[in-house]
Amino acid sequence: MLGWPTAPGEPVRLRTGIRFDVLDVPAAAGYATLERLGWSGRGPQGFPVAVRGERMLLLMAAGGAEELPGLLEWLEWGSLALDLTAVGADGLVEAPLAPVVPETRPAGPPPRPPERDGVRGAAVWLRPPEPGCEAESSLPALSALGGAGTALDLVRLVRILATQCHRVRLTADRSPRARPETRPMAPPVAGVG
Repeated sequence: MLGWPTAPGEPVRLRTGIRFDVLDVPAAAGYATLERLGWSGRGPQGFPVAVRGERMLLLMAAGGAEELPGLLEWLEWGSLALDLTAVGADGLVEAPLAPVVPETRPAGPPPRPPERDGVRGAAVWLRPPEPGCEAESSLPALSALGGAGTALDLVRLVRILATQCHRVRLTADRSPRARPETRPMAPPVAGVG
């Protein structure tokens, strides 16, 4: 796949930390982030993104995974448990399948893939890397002077992702499924009280 290093076996797994790292977040937080970025899937912010079940995988420049803990701390998210992880050096991610939508789709956030896309649980590209292009140049990266290239600044991406991951967590905490069942109090005992 695009000359990226893979690990032997099925399904095909891509080695991280060499050409790219991966941010792994809840899909709901990922979609909200892409919407917030005004993501059209093309242009400067058109970096590769995949979904796997309820998770979204956002590719970033190699070395970004090592920077994530310090970056979250610097952005003052370090003390909270966020469902935001990174896969970097010596890691593996399942190689996503072909995109679920044609390239002629309208601009806007990518549509959610169908529930059953042929292979249950398989990762699927929402925005695949473009063959013939250096995918690495489109990946979000830390920029020393505010971003001289066309790639999205990793600080901005992580800031928005952290906020959206926290919102997803708060929403889940408020859902009826997350609350413990309450039982009615027992009737008062005669002669007590």
